[in-house]
Amino acid sequence: MSNSLLSYVGWTFLPNVRNAFLLFAPASVGLFYGITIRAGDPKPQPGTPRYLKHRRRIHIAVIIVYLLYTIYEADYWIQQNGDFYQDLGLPIDVDEKKIKARFRRLAAIHHPDKVNSPADHAEAEDYFVKLKSAQDTLTNPTQRFAYERFGPDILQWQHVSSIRDYLSVGFQGLIPLYGGSVAFMMLLSMGGYLQSGRYWRYLIFSCLAVLEVYTLTRPYPPPVLSKVLNPLLTTITSHPPLLPFQLLVLAHKMTITVFIAFSQLSPLFANSTPPTSSSAPTSDEQRLVRLENLAQANEIEAARLLALEMAPFVGDEEGQKNLRGKVKEWLVQNTIRADPEVRDAMGRALQRRRVGAPVGARYRGNG
Repeated sequence: MSNSLLSYVGWTFLPNVRNAFLLFAPASVGLFYGITIRAGDPKPQPGTPRYLKHRRRIHIAVIIVYLLYTIYEADYWIQQNGDFYQDLGLPIDVDEKKIKARFRRLAAIHHPDKVNSPADHAEAEDYFVKLKSAQDTLTNPTQRFAYERFGPDILQWQHVSSIRDYLSVGFQGLIPLYGGSVAFMMLLSMGGYLQSGRYWRYLIFSCLAVLEVYTLTRPYPPPVLSKVLNPLLTTITSHPPLLPFQLLVLAHKMTITVFIAFSQLSPLFANSTPPTSSSAPTSDEQRLVRLENLAQANEIEAARLLALEMAPFVGDEEGQKNLRGKVKEWLVQNTIRADPEVRDAMGRALQRRRVGAPVGARYRGNG
């Protein structure tokens, strides 16, 4: 579990997967659109809400897949190391008589004296010692109990002869580990690193401690292993059954994986929540700023185009004066007088001026 905690520290302070995703995000989103959108159909542009939503979902998927891979990697490591039952080719519920008979059969085949090549003699000796250790451990009820719960590390323990001794030595190594883990999480919380999912993080850690204490102290494997997990593994897949200490190794790895998921995925889910009413004015202000910037840009572009049109008249004062007059006359005739409201106002003003005028003047005015 110490290696997993180091991995957790790396994910907390150096989120390299997030940084790598930021570098390759455009390519990832482009690949996603290449698969999900038909050729010729419009694709969401970078910066749009739909593009950001898809980018966030791809980021979440990348982190989840990587975390699932870490669990698979831990299980693969367990299978590669194997256990004494796999070394002897026996089921985990085998009795002592069958263990001894299986060892005698394997010893007759793999004894170092039967190896003629000097180069393979050392390897044969190591394999025979491994078989002998497996046979000695599994035929001793006390050592078998300790091996199934603490793993091959018990072979290095000294001055132990009873189940109580093995449990005492085992818990002496677990208490500092759990105490240090709790202190480590509290320090990170006080530093502001583990605010999201804090309740669930402590709840899962407590469940792990209860599972480990129950597994180590009971004479039989936990029901979740013997009645659920192992039957599924042996029935659906070719995976060998797990021993209690292997279950605890996977539980440790999955706990750290869930902790990493909380720290990496919580900001992404927080960003996906809709803005509250307090943030609405900020969005309106941002829109106003963008509109103002757009208007200024249009004004600058219009001035540039006007200067470009006036370029032939540079240095010609008389020509510029005539051009301004013509432009002014065109604006008055085509823009101001052509406006319906202006024409209506001018008509009402002319009617008021001609009230009480001679009949001939009215007709001439109307004409």
